[in-house]
Amino acid sequence: MSKINELRAQRAKAWERAQAFLTANRENGMLSEDNVKAYEVIEQEIVNLGHEIERQERLDAMEREMAAPVSTPITEKPENNKKVDTKKGIASDAYKSAFWNQVRSKNGVSYEVKNALSEGVDSEGGYLVPDEFEDTLVDAMKEESPIRELAHVFTTSNGIHKIPVVRTKGNANWIDEGGVYGDGDDVFGQEQIDAHKIGTIIKVSEELLNDSAFDLEKYFQDEFARRIGAKEEEAFIVGDGNKKPTGILHTTGGADIGVTAASDKAITADEIIDLYYSLKAPYRKNAVWILNDSTVRAIRKLKDSNGQYLWQPALHEGEHETLMGKKIMTSPYVPEIGAGQKVIMFGDISFYWIGDRQGITFKRLNERYADYGQVGFLASKRVDGKLVLPEAIKVLQMKGAATA
Repeated sequence: MSKINELRAQRAKAWERAQAFLTANRENGMLSEDNVKAYEVIEQEIVNLGHEIERQERLDAMEREMAAPVSTPITEKPENNKKVDTKKGIASDAYKSAFWNQVRSKNGVSYEVKNALSEGVDSEGGYLVPDEFEDTLVDAMKEESPIRELAHVFTTSNGIHKIPVVRTKGNANWIDEGGVYGDGDDVFGQEQIDAHKIGTIIKVSEELLNDSAFDLEKYFQDEFARRIGAKEEEAFIVGDGNKKPTGILHTTGGADIGVTAASDKAITADEIIDLYYSLKAPYRKNAVWILNDSTVRAIRKLKDSNGQYLWQPALHEGEHETLMGKKIMTSPYVPEIGAGQKVIMFGDISFYWIGDRQGITFKRLNERYADYGQVGFLASKRVDGKLVLPEAIKVLQMKGAATA
């Protein structure tokens, strides 16, 4: 904790130096070429300190996990402490034990294991992962994706789920004595959440599978979350809806354009402010900014009409950097600044709905990688995502490329 606080203090001081440098060295609102290089050194220090803080936070979290007790003392006679498994199906302890025995098994599984796993055979011949393990996988994927963390996520047991959406809000009207009430009903529509398949192959050496000390469950969780989480986030942002979710930035079914920048290479403070107010007030309450790291770097120097920086660094653990008082989150899948690109999202991400098809499937591949001394595991799930109310998120789009 003290290391993180020390790093945050260093970053705050670096940020103060950057502000002072800009104030002291601007001529006609611009930095000279030499001063630009000097400023970028300070700016890079801020970025590096931010990454170091993130690494230290992950390290602290792992240390806390490793320091947790792995067993509890026996306080009763063992024969009097036996618990009855009341959970059924793929949530039961018997299924969980059989699943991981099957994963580690080299020469097939016993009839007892097969009988237990019959509860969770999917339509494609794989085994559904135990309920508790599926929950940890989904939780881990939230850490990989800011969209999943902020979106409305639900689980469906079938492939298609229809969502009722209010397309147009109704209004009240002033009415003359004896006059006719005007139509003011809401207009409803529907969005359909499908079940697009996403998968990966995880390879494990035979030595590790035979090593009972190797935490296979944790390894699967981390690898599945990293791979699937990254691919999901890309689709949630820029997906075209063809065998994958429809992204927030997609032309059809995506967020509304709030501001079009006057340049194809730079963003102004006024355009950031305009984007903020292009979003209706009710959506601004829970709104966040989502943009690429490179775009954050570009807007750090922007000030409002009072000379105050729009971007503010986080000074305390657990806080995020802010832009006009709203949290900034970054994703490598938001496009960088360029002609015609949608480079900043601002809005309430809870109006992006993610439908997870119940059941994550694993299949063991005994022979495919045998000559490499490895065993492969096919891991797959089904998911879809759609923005159900485009006006809830606004986008800043750069000016298009000039035509000859």
